[in-house]
Amino acid sequence: MREKLLLIEDDTAIGRIVKDTLEHEGYLVTWATTGLEGLADFKTDTFDLVLVDWMLPEMDGLTVCQNIRWDSDVPMIMMSARKEEADKVEGLQGADDYIAKPFSLEELKARVASHLRRWQRYNKKEVTEDVTSFEYGLMIDWQRETVSLDDTELALTQKEFALLKLLAKNPSQTFSKEELYQHIWQQASVDETHTVTVHIKALREKLKDPVKTPHFVQTVWGKGYRFVGEPL
Repeated sequence: MREKLLLIEDDTAIGRIVKDTLEHEGYLVTWATTGLEGLADFKTDTFDLVLVDWMLPEMDGLTVCQNIRWDSDVPMIMMSARKEEADKVEGLQGADDYIAKPFSLEELKARVASHLRRWQRYNKKEVTEDVTSFEYGLMIDWQRETVSLDDTELALTQKEFALLKLLAKNPSQTFSKEELYQHIWQQASVDETHTVTVHIKALREKLKDPVKTPHFVQTVWGKGYRFVGEPL
């Protein structure tokens, strides 16, 4: 099968030549021109590699990489005109590779092919667990997107499941309300975070999760929320 690449680049000239070059190599390329558009594309399709510009409208490349990494280990290559060593180091905090503009198309093709080879080997070795069970009777079926508590399936909304999935898949990560809103609602900013608070409250009620002694979702005061469920 042909590998699918996501290109997120707002410069029309660069985006066109990169897309044409990679399609000539036999890849299927989806091209987005803003950070939010790219993130939305990633959430609605499956990709083997992401190429992302640093300076993007609506959401910068580093934030895009952060949001993608919360959901996936897909390889990401940061493309940027920023060439200082400190910039490269910062860029590699989110992406797997960094290529400075202007870059050689031959070098870009070589890097893409190299990351795809490693990604394919990784996927062959990876064993995906469809269902995860936790203490206190919680069970999450990732494929069916269902949640059970003490063998009773819970009626979670799409947003409630998305919140639980993000938190449970990143148990060591404390998410601010702003980050949760940005990732789940796919909006770059929000004046108030009441929406997140309401959904977390509803999720906790369905999970029968006490706020003071949480089994699953813990409030990190002044910072946000994190998942504290213990897998069996």
